Amino acid sequence: MRGVIRRCLTWIGGLAVIYLIVAGVIFLSMTRKKDVPNKTILELHLEREVVEYTPDDPIAKATGRDRVVLHELTLALEKAENDPHVVGLVAQLGATKMGIATVQEIRDAIVRFRQKGKFALAFSETYGEFSNGLGAYYLATAFDEVWMQPSGDVGLAGLFLESPFLRGVLDKVGVKPRMDQRKEYKNALNMFTEKSFTPAHREAMTKIGDSVYGQLVRAISDSRKLSEAEVRATIDRGPLLGAEAMTAKLVDKLGYHDEFYAAAKQRAGQGAELLYLHKYRERVEPLHKKGPKVALIYGVGGVARGKSSYDPLSGDVSLGSDTVAAGFRAAIADKEVKAILFRVSSPGGSYVASDVIWQEVGRARRAGKPVVVSMGNVAGSGGYFVAMAADKIVAQPGTITGSIGVLGGKLVPTELWEKIGLSFDEVHFGKNAGFFSMNRDYSPEEWARLQAWLDRIYDDFTSKVAAGRKLDKQKVLEIAKGRIWTGEDAKGIGLVDELGGLHTALALCKKLANVGDAQDVELLTYPRDKGPVRAILDKLTHKDPDSSDKEGAPVQVQIESLEAMQKLLRTAQKLGIYGQNDVLQMPLLGDGL
Repeated sequence: MRGVIRRCLTWIGGLAVIYLIVAGVIFLSMTRKKDVPNKTILELHLEREVVEYTPDDPIAKATGRDRVVLHELTLALEKAENDPHVVGLVAQLGATKMGIATVQEIRDAIVRFRQKGKFALAFSETYGEFSNGLGAYYLATAFDEVWMQPSGDVGLAGLFLESPFLRGVLDKVGVKPRMDQRKEYKNALNMFTEKSFTPAHREAMTKIGDSVYGQLVRAISDSRKLSEAEVRATIDRGPLLGAEAMTAKLVDKLGYHDEFYAAAKQRAGQGAELLYLHKYRERVEPLHKKGPKVALIYGVGGVARGKSSYDPLSGDVSLGSDTVAAGFRAAIADKEVKAILFRVSSPGGSYVASDVIWQEVGRARRAGKPVVVSMGNVAGSGGYFVAMAADKIVAQPGTITGSIGVLGGKLVPTELWEKIGLSFDEVHFGKNAGFFSMNRDYSPEEWARLQAWLDRIYDDFTSKVAAGRKLDKQKVLEIAKGRIWTGEDAKGIGLVDELGGLHTALALCKKLANVGDAQDVELLTYPRDKGPVRAILDKLTHKDPDSSDKEGAPVQVQIESLEAMQKLLRTAQKLGIYGQNDVLQMPLLGDGL
């Protein structure tokens, strides 16, 4: 009986693989590259979510079709810069929330596109409908013309930064925060311990806001040919109605969707055709597919021990130290990899996990492989820890970085339990056995242990910053203190080397690897993406990595895997799916069953 069940499971597994192969063949036949029209206007919809990358996860890949991958977008525009078939770009903007650094990355790509003599037009039904449209409008200013529907508004009303504080709520319900940080600017705990900004917290937030707001004002001033004073005065009058925005020279044309597209086609000339940017990317030979190898490693999400994970409900990803370290190990072991581009967008997390990645960055450098970090929206605390040992660090002016500090502690709800009649009892073995219990406060000895813990981590963090950034330790202690900085300000104090995005970081990789400016490189993501069919085959044939040294390495087809495939094909022949002449076919209803 067991043998029959095993054979049935084998047949089912074989069927699954064969049908996947059939689907793949059909898919490939449907997606054979078509030509790019001779006069192409690229079309980009930025009301979709923009993400850093799609994780190597079947669910992530299946559900990620409605998301725009930032690097794929910018690479497609870079390819189009020098494509004689592409004459312009139209983009539809809207209410999609993007971090300031993401907006700047896209703006940079559009500016480079325009510098090659190609037009770029932006359209939005409204730049903020009863909401702040500052981000969407900031992106629109990278285009030649800014269009808006006549019924739309420009929701420029300044930059508003606010933080919630729960201390009053905790006091009322009977929860006591027992937490501490290093140092006074490490403000994440303030929401539990304070009722308003501390002086240090307010100072840091004011500096961040001043830097970001200044960047926005300067960009609008430059693109709209207005003085910074005029821009600030206009924002102070906002939000602006459509006609007011026209008068203030924030918008070039008021028109509807069809009128916008008709104007774009007229500008391109007779015979112009629209083509979605992602479809263009599928039809052309992509950039960075030949030449010396550069490894691209993503460090996105909160830092945690273990493997990187993906939440299909929220779409959030985590930066797992095992996964990222495996990517570094594979890149270090690959003799053809000349440099490593490490993309970091993380608010931090586990100190131990961050230290694992810090070690791998150092190992890569000691192996003679330069590492360049490209920072996304946020690369602070643990996000800065994993970056600080790199040869070069690149950030956008609006990237939030730094936060060189540490925090820890617990919330103690004993008064709340008393109010609702809940009680606990315990026995313990060891004087400090209750250190991690939420149901009792720290003893004086335990509080001293927590302080020693925080001191040790803070000293380690600041010492490694000093070594990695080649800064005097005293200077690091002055600029650390848990304080966050924009990329613009971080460059001025030595925490960042260059301002820019992945484009700038890749150029630095080439320079450090002694690759000529005009020479292309092969950009490969590590750990290597297996793909869905390979992943299923590995599961069916139990082909997990032989050791941690093999984690993240390029997939090698082993003899055993070929033999397993042959067995599956023989099974398919018996079932009538796979013909004798290597022809895939569908069985007649009931055949072989």
